Amino acid sequence: MDNIALKNDATTLVNVLTCEPVDQDALLTLLRENTDRVISTLDGWISTSLVAAADGSRVIILSQWRDADAVKGMQSDERMRAYFPKIAALARFDSIAGTLAHTRAA
Repeated sequence: MDNIALKNDATTLVNVLTCEPVDQDALLTLLRENTDRVISTLDGWISTSLVAAADGSRVIILSQWRDADAVKGMQSDERMRAYFPKIAALARFDSIAGTLAHTRAA
């Protein structure tokens, strides 16, 4: 398993997608495909992690980008925008972008 290593000087984007438990696997497949085919090719992308709720009701996308402009570039990329309706068909989402405020690890 890879470790999630967050950078203090990066822009962190957190998306919480709420879905029906029956749709979680399809949503995860779509998000993995999007990450591999589009997100990982975009300028300023650093990392993406997906967290699946055990009850199937949510997926959290935790990604880091070089800066806020890289996030805006991702959001306006035509390939990325083509995924938005597909994701919206499976889940509703809320997102925030910001900087890492505190981290503690063992």
